[in-house]
Parts: sequence; structure tokens; C-alpha cells
Amino acid sequence: MNLLKSVENTIAKLVEGAFGRAFRSEVRPMELARKLAREMDAHRTVSVSRTYVPNEYVVWLSPEDRERYEGVEDEVIEELCAYLLEHARREELILAGPVAVGFDTDERLTLGEFGIQAQLVRPDGHSSQGAAERPLEADEHGKTMIYSTSARVRGPVEDAHAQRAPRALLVLGGPPTRRLLLPPTGGTVGRSRECDVVLDDTGISRRHAQIRPGGAGWEIEDLGSTNGVHVNGVEVTGRRALHSGDLIEFGSTEARFELA
Repeated sequence: MNLLKSVENTIAKLVEGAFGRAFRSEVRPMELARKLAREMDAHRTVSVSRTYVPNEYVVWLSPEDRERYEGVEDEVIEELCAYLLEHARREELILAGPVAVGFDTDERLTLGEFGIQAQLVRPDGHSSQGAAERPLEADEHGKTMIYSTSARVRGPVEDAHAQRAPRALLVLGGPPTRRLLLPPTGGTVGRSRECDVVLDDTGISRRHAQIRPGGAGWEIEDLGSTNGVHVNGVEVTGRRALHSGDLIEFGSTEARFELA
């Protein structure tokens, strides 16, 4: 298992383990990690032989989301920094100084919304993008990327249904064996870090397939991938029903679909 995937698994364990109750928020640690890496990539500065990226980040959360991180904020920040360090190493990006991630609150954000402000700070403390100690002022929106996951906020009836419904996961044989949990409302599978399930395989497209619950159970759909999707050896065209124990081939990667 590569180090970046190991860090992802550690962040996921913060959600599933002892701190699980703290993260019923719409803003989840793994989502923050991937969006932070996206901001790092978006703010690359290319010199003659090197590519520099921001090393300091401020994550702005709504009051409701920030409250849910109380007591575990330090642990999450430590893992986010490790994730960014490994991302920079793997992409051969140069950091001007130590990676730092801080959380702050902005009253104008609602549940499921968060902002990320990235800046390159040299060891002498000079910032190339201005100070990040202030909330999201009007003239700073161009420098602070706002993300919203509020579309995932559901009503009480849907929440109750999601809690009762079997959870879907993909089991990869390894070694070691990996069990990758899918969101209750389904998600995308692919090589891109924007996917809900990320598979590190060059034979897999960036957005390879989508797995989601349908009217009669879970379904899988090929998203126009290069190498296709096969279930129990049969190529998927359109949507296909999934059953616990089905063997799915994403390009050259095999995974077993399970309901738990």
C-alpha cells in the first residue's frame, strides 16, 4: 500500500473509529483532504526547473461543522498535513516551508459549506498571497475557494432510511485486503482523487464507474471508461443490478461487492 493511500485510510479510520460520532457533519475529513490537494494543484507556480505550491492553508467552516470537530481537531489537522506532504512528494511539487493547516469559523457559511484559502509562505514568513488571518471578506472571495456539499443534506425520513439500509462496500484482495465503504447514497469509482472510491491503477479511468442504490437495490454503471466494467465476467452496458458477492472488474482491478 502506498503512503498516500495509508494516510487516506488513517483519515477514514478517524471517521469510522472512536471519533465517528463527531463527524455526522456534512463536511467530512476525507473530503477536506481531497479538496486541499486540489487547491494545492490549482495554485502551482512553475519556475525554470521546479514547481512550487502553497504550504499554508486555512479551512473555513460553518459554526455547525466546526462544533462537530471539537475535541478531535488536532488529530484531523495532523492527518491532513500528512496527506498534503505525501501528495506533494508523489507529484514532485516543491513546498516553500512546512505544511500548515488551520481551521477557522465563518458565520456566513451554512452546514455543508466550507472555504479553503491557500498561500505560499516562505521560511522568512513572507506570504505571496496576503494574510489569511481574516474571515471571508468580499474582496477575498477571489482567493478563497468555496465548496458546498449541502446537496447531501437530506430530510429526516431519508436519513432514517439510509441508517436502516445495508451499507455497500468494495473488497479488494490485496495483499493486504482492503474494504472500501461506499457512501449511503452511492458514489463514483475511479483514479481521480475527486471520486468517492479512489483506485490507484493506470488501467482505470479517472471517473470509471458509478455505484448507487436504485429502486430494486444497488446498481453499477460504466461512466464511459476506457477499459470497461465487467460483473462476473459480463461487460456492463447501461445500468446493471449488483448483488452481494458479485465480482467487479474495473479495468485490471478486481473487487468483490458486499452488503453489510
